[in-house]
Amino acid sequence: MIKTRSGREQALAEREKLFIEATRQQLCNEGLLGIQMAAIARSCNFATGTLYHHFASKEDLLIAVCTELTGTRQEYFRRVAESDLSTREKMLGFAVAYTLFAQHHPEHFRLEQYVMTEVVWLASSTHRREQQMEANMPIGRMVESVVVDAINKGELESHGKAPLTFSSGQWAMSMGMHTLINAEGVLDMYALNEPYRLLLRHIELLLNAMNWQPVVSNPFDDDALDAKVKMLCDTLFGDLCSDHNCIKMSKSAAAANG
Repeated sequence: MIKTRSGREQALAEREKLFIEATRQQLCNEGLLGIQMAAIARSCNFATGTLYHHFASKEDLLIAVCTELTGTRQEYFRRVAESDLSTREKMLGFAVAYTLFAQHHPEHFRLEQYVMTEVVWLASSTHRREQQMEANMPIGRMVESVVVDAINKGELESHGKAPLTFSSGQWAMSMGMHTLINAEGVLDMYALNEPYRLLLRHIELLLNAMNWQPVVSNPFDDDALDAKVKMLCDTLFGDLCSDHNCIKMSKSAAAANG
């Protein structure tokens, strides 16, 4: 039997969503240091105590915002997972999905890095931490399914390792690159002006190193990489890319185009 929410439960859920959205907006406008519980409650026309009734601490509230945005990221990944692309194209597609989401929601990656620090993560409630981990679980399962499919098709050798072993490097590279992009001036210091192309090229090199079929003959061919990215964008994310070139390879171009 499907359990339906009572009117009170529905009202509480809607109010919590209102607080989360207000916090996200304040995060975009003021940054992490500008987050104030009283200001958030006031912007929603509620007393600060009402906000604390939903979230025991600022840490819990920030993790709830991160969890909400992780749910949105799932939809980007689902488009890739449910497509008819080859397994190798899907792996690059996941990187494109990650990058496109980062460009649309830059506040998420700044927030995610912050909430995963020991001082925030351990200060939050177990309930909110579990919600965040559960929100990430479907993304991992989608990627794992593609790896399993590649092994079953003979496009990737398992070497007796767990499937997610073959995606952890890509995950680390993607998170690391977005961290560097959000660290003002770091990439400029080394004249790394096309971080998204650099990321995708290194993912192609990683997949080649694992002998993931079909191996790309020249991962340093920028035109071929750009064409592949455009195909993925047009095929999977056309509604999210007004100019049909959703990945701004240049950091400055990405900033200029939002």
